Amino acid sequence: MNTRGLDYTILTIAIIGAINWGLVGFFKLDLVNMIFGDMTLFSRIIYAVIGLCGLYLVSLYGRVNTALND
Repeated sequence: MNTRGLDYTILTIAIIGAINWGLVGFFKLDLVNMIFGDMTLFSRIIYAVIGLCGLYLVSLYGRVNTALND
């Protein structure tokens, strides 16, 4: 099964989430909070989706290792 498109989409979402966390750490600037409000339903959904993307990317370790060995 070809999941390359899904992998890139999820990786992009995770990178955007990581950039947001970097902004929080360096500048105390939370873009999700600024755009969608402080823990509104929509902002919580965004945080949850980013978290799920991170969990999905854990599976990337096994697939990269398998691809390198082929």
